[in-house]
Amino acid sequence: MSLTGTPFLYTLIVLFAVALILPLVLWSRVRGPRALRAVARMFMVLFAQGTAVALVFVLVNNANSLYDNWADLLGTGNHVQQAANLGADGTGGIALKRLPKVRQNFTAATGPGMRGVRETQLKGRVSGVNAEVYVWLPPQYGEPKYAHHKFPVVELLPGYPGSAKAWFGSLHATAQLAPLMRNGEVSPFILVAPRTNLLAGVDTGCANIPGTVNADSWLSIDVPKMITDNFRAQPAPRGWAVAGYSAGAHCAVKLAVAHPDRYMAAVSMSGYNDPIGERNSLAAQNLRIRAANNPYLLLKKALTPPRIALYISGQPRDGYEAGVALEQTAKAPTTVHVIFIPRSAGGHNMALWRPQVVPAFRWLSVQMGQHRARGTTPLAPSSGGSTHAALASGTSSRAGAGRRR
Repeated sequence: MSLTGTPFLYTLIVLFAVALILPLVLWSRVRGPRALRAVARMFMVLFAQGTAVALVFVLVNNANSLYDNWADLLGTGNHVQQAANLGADGTGGIALKRLPKVRQNFTAATGPGMRGVRETQLKGRVSGVNAEVYVWLPPQYGEPKYAHHKFPVVELLPGYPGSAKAWFGSLHATAQLAPLMRNGEVSPFILVAPRTNLLAGVDTGCANIPGTVNADSWLSIDVPKMITDNFRAQPAPRGWAVAGYSAGAHCAVKLAVAHPDRYMAAVSMSGYNDPIGERNSLAAQNLRIRAANNPYLLLKKALTPPRIALYISGQPRDGYEAGVALEQTAKAPTTVHVIFIPRSAGGHNMALWRPQVVPAFRWLSVQMGQHRARGTTPLAPSSGGSTHAALASGTSSRAGAGRRR
């Protein structure tokens, strides 16, 4: 029975109802020795508590798309078949343009918000990762007048722990964006959501770690190549962007800064710069790898500033200071736009990020040169202050290491 499936949810609801009724009906009717009655009543109490906790967990999990299946929850899933040392560029010396095209088989994805989303199991030829990828095509994709049109692509990354379905199910991305794409307020983007939870119980930090995981190459090489092999997608970097929230926001900015030849824009919601912002990040366990995956340090040390555009939204101590740090260190042609979100808007959760989807995609429509999207207004300059220490470290963006999505 699927962890996120309707049958499991309904089963828990029924068990919870039974657990509430049992004490009301049987509490005074239990017979036998005193010790036996005490044990029976204790069982009824524990049964009621257990089903209540399980039901609340499933409701929260389904709402926030934290764990996609039992393997993710129990920490038994492993989607890494091999993790060779692929070098600084993450290709392992492979001539990517010479790789033959591989046609993928797609099936209809299931679950809340997944209407119109396709799913495929991709074996990454460079990264050694074997995992699912979800793809949504814009309304115009099947129209005759767009038969020879290539579409821009946005790669969507969830937080940790998080499901690749989160952008569709919890953030309602397609439900929000499809009407705007139809009327021209937002460009028609192909949306791609690859699995990022590749190893049991740890966040990969979207990094390449020889012998452990090649998450960077999975996201920035294997997944994009699969999309261009199978769909009318624009080539990189002009036609590609990456967006994420929380740990996925860190990944989005890092991928764009590290690979301006693969992405031209990134959207970050409540992210951080230093990988140690996620206490379970593998990228934070080694000082060299940690520095190599900190977009603030990458921008600061870049001999040639990358031609990329960054959109960063955050609250005080939850993404805003990290964005200002990038804004202050960036040099042309790098552009950084920071959006200040007040504390009154809510906390580090889906309710905070959901209303940010449309503004972010309107910004992407303009930045990626698709069109001057209708209904947009000039973006306000970033506001608020931050200390020198917070800006220098880039770690003050998380309000507590234990809080994550």
